[in-house]
Amino acid sequence: MVAALELRNVSLNRDTTTILDNVDWTARPGEHWIILGANGSGKTSLMRIAALYLHPSAGEVVVTGERLGSTDVRTLRRRVAYMSAAFATELRPQLRAFEVVMTAKHAALETWWHSYDETDRRRAVTCLEQLSVGHLADREISTLSSGEQQRVFLARTRMNDPAVVLLDEPSGRLDLGGREQLVRAIDDTIASDPTLASAIVTHHVDEIPTKATHLLALKGGKVLANGPIAQTLTGDLLSSVFDFPLRVERRDDGRFSARPD
Repeated sequence: MVAALELRNVSLNRDTTTILDNVDWTARPGEHWIILGANGSGKTSLMRIAALYLHPSAGEVVVTGERLGSTDVRTLRRRVAYMSAAFATELRPQLRAFEVVMTAKHAALETWWHSYDETDRRRAVTCLEQLSVGHLADREISTLSSGEQQRVFLARTRMNDPAVVLLDEPSGRLDLGGREQLVRAIDDTIASDPTLASAIVTHHVDEIPTKATHLLALKGGKVLANGPIAQTLTGDLLSSVFDFPLRVERRDDGRFSARPD
């Protein structure tokens, strides 16, 4: 089976600072990863490299068997759906919700960069309906609540039927209720396509969806753990990641919780 995404010996350096240090990571179809780490551990840099918006200083990035540098990056980006907590600040406020979703067809941020037709609009509206925000299709993105915006952005990840979905702290702008709604929506997205691979960046174990299968833990740009979440997400690992004694528990509903040990 061809991996959806591979990072091979990836490093990232800025001046004298090492942000990522020899990271190996493979996400296969049907695997749903949590990228866990404290602030400054390299999580967002890892996601930007995986999303093909940042080139590593060393190593290889391979999407569905095609290596970055050997294939047109504009083509590769259409196979990777990327959403970050800061995404709203990168969009023109007047874009309507369906336009935000539609621009994913070309991995763009503006409608005037490419041509779209009625088929594209219908596809975008369908994606919005799948996230229960179809009624907001014609609303300007700036008029939506943070929770509504995040659902629109999650709908955007469905536009191209991507091989892998990357979500960088998607609940960062949400209150508690909005976060819980988003976690459920992410679980629904995972369940909708058994061939999809995904990765979610977080430093809160209580927002890990129930259908997460694997964990990659980072500290100081290095990999501390890489494997099935049931074996890797332990109190000892969390204590090491956050330099604080922690205990992790799996609740009856399949979600995780952490507390001081």
